[in-house]
Amino acid sequence: MFNVAVVGIGWWGKTIVPLLKQSKKIRVDKVVEVNAAGIADFARQHSVEIVPEFSAVLNDPKIQGVVLCTPHTQHTDQIVAAANAGKHVFCEKPLSMTRADVLRAIKAINDNKVVLAVGHEKRFEPPVLEAMALVKSGKLGTPLQIEANFSQDKFLTLAADNWRLSGKEAPAGPMTATGIHLLDLSVGVFGEADRVFASVKQLGSQLVNGDTLAILVSFKNGGHALLSAMLATPFEGRFAVYCTKGWVEVRDKTHPEAPEGWVLTTAFQGGKREVKEFAPAPNVLANLEAFADAAEGRAPYPVPQSQMIANISALEAIFKSAATRSIVQVES
Repeated sequence: MFNVAVVGIGWWGKTIVPLLKQSKKIRVDKVVEVNAAGIADFARQHSVEIVPEFSAVLNDPKIQGVVLCTPHTQHTDQIVAAANAGKHVFCEKPLSMTRADVLRAIKAINDNKVVLAVGHEKRFEPPVLEAMALVKSGKLGTPLQIEANFSQDKFLTLAADNWRLSGKEAPAGPMTATGIHLLDLSVGVFGEADRVFASVKQLGSQLVNGDTLAILVSFKNGGHALLSAMLATPFEGRFAVYCTKGWVEVRDKTHPEAPEGWVLTTAFQGGKREVKEFAPAPNVLANLEAFADAAEGRAPYPVPQSQMIANISALEAIFKSAATRSIVQVES
């Protein structure tokens, strides 16, 4: 069993720990949380030891890897520290907030010959895997454009001082919560982005950092992505790739917190639409177990580092575009 510690037991950390307890590949006995008293009941329920300092797990020879569920701006320094301690790293999205930081993080990973994985669990959804394989096969022809949306209203109940709503941790409103997943899938199809234009507005809530985000991404290979993310409307999730010989679309039936599966629709030139239903599947756990497989040498981690870098490079440009209301060139 691959032995990890989960760092940060907030909303998402409390989701990750029970999932790992179900795994036959990963073991979690320790968690890092500064507010030990606040998660005492959770720790007893899931049989994990609480340690207050990140350094405690980095210095523990029994811990082989860490799963970072911490605020976004802490990720880079934590990745570097873990890599320098010889620990494999699974980091929640986004890996970093700037291209310079993600390059620094990946350099530390590679210098120390450890594995880096990222919490883009949408890549592990069965219909998305099928859609991406179909696009890569060439059967749909040349990809032209992506249209994607990931909107929800879960954040409306958060306290105003929650770090997920801060301008420091979450520039461009919904971007780091949901938009980043769509950007990642777009990079998976088209590769490096060239230019972005992003507009964020506060239209339907008290979320001062913005609740409505629209993005146009132009890619170096000529393709486009039209991405939408909102925090003030009931859930909708959609990812569609339009190509010269047809198109493919994946729609979520419900929010991932209470999954009911997906619908995959394909259409080819001269043919009728075909619809395929998918039952719920543990895509978050699949991502974590892919991390374990890579760390233990069973299989390469399926998200290339080049795409991790391309995603964060475009993310930084989106932050700048939303702030300046202008088209921004993506650094490369």
